[in-house]
Amino acid sequence: MSYARVYRPFVDDLTHKDRAILVHQRHGRGDDQESVAELRLLAESAGAEICELMLGQRRSPDPATYIGKGKVQELGELVRRFDAELIVVNHDISPVQERNLERAVDCRVLDRTSLILDIFAQRAASHEGKLQVELAQLRHLATRLVRGWTHLERQKGGIGLRGPGETQLETDRRLIGQRIKTLKRRLERVSSQRGLRRKSRHKVPIPTASLVGYTNAGKSSLFNRLTGSEVFIADQLFATLDPTMRRLDVPAFGPVVLSDTVGFIRDLPHSLVKAFHSTLEEVANADLLLHVVDIANPDRRECIHQVDRVLEDIGAHEIPVIVVYNKIDAIDATPRYECNVQGLPDKVWLSAQTGDGIDLLNHAISLQLRRYRRIYRIRLPARQGRLRAQLFQRANVLSEKIEANGGWVLDVEMSDATMNWMRQQPEFDKSCVVETLPDLNQAAGA
Repeated sequence: MSYARVYRPFVDDLTHKDRAILVHQRHGRGDDQESVAELRLLAESAGAEICELMLGQRRSPDPATYIGKGKVQELGELVRRFDAELIVVNHDISPVQERNLERAVDCRVLDRTSLILDIFAQRAASHEGKLQVELAQLRHLATRLVRGWTHLERQKGGIGLRGPGETQLETDRRLIGQRIKTLKRRLERVSSQRGLRRKSRHKVPIPTASLVGYTNAGKSSLFNRLTGSEVFIADQLFATLDPTMRRLDVPAFGPVVLSDTVGFIRDLPHSLVKAFHSTLEEVANADLLLHVVDIANPDRRECIHQVDRVLEDIGAHEIPVIVVYNKIDAIDATPRYECNVQGLPDKVWLSAQTGDGIDLLNHAISLQLRRYRRIYRIRLPARQGRLRAQLFQRANVLSEKIEANGGWVLDVEMSDATMNWMRQQPEFDKSCVVETLPDLNQAAGA
């Protein structure tokens, strides 16, 4: 029986659940409980019905089947006992190992990367997300064409078609290569459009903050709590795939653009990081990162490490970070925050579910972003009411006085970029006087 890989960007029947057997093999010593638990969550998120978990241990993977002859026989018995339709291996296996396993147990086999790609295919909703998922799937599929199926090795032939020609395998490889080039060109256009939108946002400078973190840490719940949005949330891996951006009005600071991005995971396939590069550019270009951590997760240190690795891969490891320890309601902890050696808060304990500690996070965001700002004393004549309104909308007005001639004197906290933007406004002329006040922290009372 042959199980040819067919690209499937969407699941046709979401009500059907494949009966799946999970396979995990340990190499050497160590506790793999968290990895196995994550495999269960991945399979359930993909819509599988888990029938059994098969564990094994070897010094090194078997070159032919990855798990060895004895485990292959055991796996075949499990497949027949549960009438399983799918085997999920919690490792990246080679095309040869995958094909040999399928033949030996007469059942479809997916490795960890293929499973994650299938979940992404189900979650993608935007045009860009669908393109990114298809590109990642095709790149992964291209590595599985070599010697995949013997019937593809034959030359095309028949009456009137005999003679030199390409094999079906070569045809598939060429078509996949052409499709990958097409997707790259489309994603380059999408990335260019995203860059133009980002450039237009910089013309009216508003700082940006991005939510990052391990998948299912509560990023979308925190996003909804902060912005009042209704982004889809669920207790499953990769519930949010397409990035979402909303305006956040931070007390004692002003507007901030907050983005919710795809969650990271242990051993995130490199093809996905590469395919989602244009989406992750929003993270790499942020002024502040909010690293959301599930405080109730006993493996949270490893989760933090995995997220830091991805941030380094996309060039975002030098951006200021506030670590947000979420779900304190699950461990009966109290909301609080800690400061770094510079006196700026870099750790906040809160609950996105109950809202406890959200005010502390807003305060931490304000203090972190205010270090890029100065305080200006601006005198505006009475006719500059529109410019005054824009200052209230774009910056943080600390105080305002009305002069005898009807003009205003405002102490305004803003970044140099916002100040440059204000100077470029048509209303700004020689009648507008600007002074720079010393020491932001003393003047603002931070």
